[in-house]
Amino acid sequence: MFLDRKEGNKLHKGSVLAGYDLGERYSQISYCIFGQEDVDTVATVVGTKQYNIPTMLCKRKGTNLWFYGKDAVKNAEQEDMTAVEGLIASARKGEDVEVDGEMFDPVALLTLFVRRSMALMNFIAPVEKIDGIMFTVDEPDDRMVEILLLIAANLGLKTSHVYLQSHTESFYSFMLHQPSELWYHQVLACEHDGMRLKLYRMECNKHTTPVVVLIEEQMYETLVIPEQTEEESIRQDAYRLADERFLGILQAVCEGRFVSSVYLLGDGFRAGWQERSLQFLCRSRRVFQGNNLFSQGACYGLLEKLEPGEVGRNHVFLGRDMLKANIGMNVIRQGKETYYALMDAGENWYELHKECDFLLTREREMEFVITPLNGRNVETRILSLAEGGSDEAPYRRYHLDMKMSAPDRVAVKVTDLGFGELFASDGRIWEESFQVP
Repeated sequence: MFLDRKEGNKLHKGSVLAGYDLGERYSQISYCIFGQEDVDTVATVVGTKQYNIPTMLCKRKGTNLWFYGKDAVKNAEQEDMTAVEGLIASARKGEDVEVDGEMFDPVALLTLFVRRSMALMNFIAPVEKIDGIMFTVDEPDDRMVEILLLIAANLGLKTSHVYLQSHTESFYSFMLHQPSELWYHQVLACEHDGMRLKLYRMECNKHTTPVVVLIEEQMYETLVIPEQTEEESIRQDAYRLADERFLGILQAVCEGRFVSSVYLLGDGFRAGWQERSLQFLCRSRRVFQGNNLFSQGACYGLLEKLEPGEVGRNHVFLGRDMLKANIGMNVIRQGKETYYALMDAGENWYELHKECDFLLTREREMEFVITPLNGRNVETRILSLAEGGSDEAPYRRYHLDMKMSAPDRVAVKVTDLGFGELFASDGRIWEESFQVP
């Protein structure tokens, strides 16, 4: 998703790009240098693979001293400290948060966290020198877009290359930049935070041009991993039960399918309880374990936005929040009939918005051409503009304002602009909506 439409900086070799995974419990930052293939993740402790930054603030009472991340967690238990958690949830609600007897804007608090955490990249480039950033979140929506617009504005970024995509799309972006043999067949990503398992299953329809990529998501709330503070016997019993349940899930998902590779993500897998499950997975598949796939995928997604590679140009990802059909009109340009694209499949529905002016003859109707990418037949939707203005006008000019109101519904608003001084506009407006496959 394109968040900022200002005219911005031009990228050059050496430009610093960042992928920021903004999570409810933990966040991460990956980065790359434009013109280079490698993507690295910022460690919270130099020389380690500790990538998780607790999404948390802590304020010393009676002062303006704030801590973030691991320092916030470390100081939260002290009596002279006030911990601030649930930063994303509070920002989504939009209600002021009380901290140490004072009310704070929740977006400002989240901005403070992002700014402080971005300081971890100072050894590469300070935040104001970053030439592009892709935020990735679990569930992006129009409210999250609004929040990140405010964050980006308050960070002092001197770039227009600010984007947002879901974890699902970051998974897709990550896989695009992996060796083809790892995703020749289907791919599984299993994300576990200790409380729940989220499974992503990616498959490609190689019979379409471009190749359509679909990712199915499933959530399992019952796969809970015990805390390390539990007694050893209780913990081992819980691990065996979790392993049994995870194995059952994997067997059901893999049955009848060819799976090339599997990614185990998140702290929930760190205890190593998935013994039988791993034996099943490793029989005929490549298996990887880590927790920085989404932030790296955000970096790769940013690279695809700025300079699409050949693989990216030959594939289109159709996520649940994306328009799954091309929408356009057949128009006359310079005396020849041509197709005019209005909305492209593969874009998030909540970012799609098109405005343009056009002329109509006395027929006074618009025909929208809908071309699904799932192989279904091309469809048309007709909007009649009868009873608008004088029928004596050989042409009339109209303004089209078109946006998505849901993943499968288009809202259309057409305004009569008249045609010169002789045929003035009567100000009439037509508003309709129609469904797309």
